[in-house]
Amino acid sequence: MDPLVLQLQLTTLAVGLLFLTVVAVTIWQTVEIVDAYEKEALTVFGEYRKLLEPGFNIIPPFVSRTYAFDMRTQTLDVPRQEAITRDNSPVTADAVVYIKVMDAKKAFLEVDNYKKAVSNLAQTTLRAVLGDMELDDTLNKRQEINSKIRKELDEPTDEWGIRVESVEVREVNPSKDVQQAMEQQTSAERRRRAMILEAQGERRSAVETAEGDKQSDIIRAQGEKQSQILEAQGDAISTVLRAKSAEAMGERAIIERGMESLERIGQGESSTFILPQELTSLVGRYGKQLTGSDIQESEGLEGKEFDAETRKMLGLDDIDEILGEIDQAAEMDIEQLEQEAEQIKSGETDIAGGEADVGEPDIPEPDIDEADVDDEELVTDKETE
Repeated sequence: MDPLVLQLQLTTLAVGLLFLTVVAVTIWQTVEIVDAYEKEALTVFGEYRKLLEPGFNIIPPFVSRTYAFDMRTQTLDVPRQEAITRDNSPVTADAVVYIKVMDAKKAFLEVDNYKKAVSNLAQTTLRAVLGDMELDDTLNKRQEINSKIRKELDEPTDEWGIRVESVEVREVNPSKDVQQAMEQQTSAERRRRAMILEAQGERRSAVETAEGDKQSDIIRAQGEKQSQILEAQGDAISTVLRAKSAEAMGERAIIERGMESLERIGQGESSTFILPQELTSLVGRYGKQLTGSDIQESEGLEGKEFDAETRKMLGLDDIDEILGEIDQAAEMDIEQLEQEAEQIKSGETDIAGGEADVGEPDIPEPDIDEADVDDEELVTDKETE
């Protein structure tokens, strides 16, 4: 084969391969595929032309350049910053900023590197916000710090086509000396609370003990009061019954005293006796009751009734009513005492309110004049003599 022909063929093959290569590169440079979550800024000869939407795009080859922008929410870590609070306490803090590109054209044309710009702006804003607050506020008011930083970032980032969606301060740490002082303060506060709780417990225990003693004293006093009431009622009943017995005896007691006087007269040494007419009458009335007496009619030794004034003085007409009232009052007082004791045990009764008054039955006392009693006894003695 002629060398010239062979050289021509090799040259033609090389040109063809070069052409195919150029065509392939041209096609590769002409076609631009944009992801769904991105937008790309297109420049031709360094001049901004447009934003390429997600999908298949045709661009001028070899003279075009594209710049991709992620349209999703992005996270920027703000490095730890040192600041001096308003009360001259050193603190360190770091944060997280969530941003989103709203206008890719502004983000491309207005700022060199929007991520770096937002991060640097967040750092300076974080230090400024912490410097305007006191130490306690920096530790307790995280939400307020977040709101202030976001507000400070909104205005400049809007010009860059960036929206700050959220700012979260992760940690705010005071210096080691301040941390030790805070730990000591916390320990002292806990000890103080423990001492207060212990004192309150002792005070509560003393109050409960005093309340128990008071309840016991009240119940004991009520029992003694009830006992005295019942004892007084018993004495009153005994007095009334003795009066009623005296009414039943009547004249029989007078006759027996007259017979005792005769016995004493008979024991004397004198053989002459002068008997009063009243004593003779008593002997006669007594003789009517002897066995084999020749006196047919007998009046008996039944007791005589007291007159109206004496019965009223002794309260004989009200004996049954008085006894009924005493029994009813005693029964009511016992039930009331039991109820109050149960209420005190269950804690339903307010001890501080005072004792419940135990009702005392009103026992009518006979209006006895000592002078009248002495006169009656004197008259009886005179009749006996």
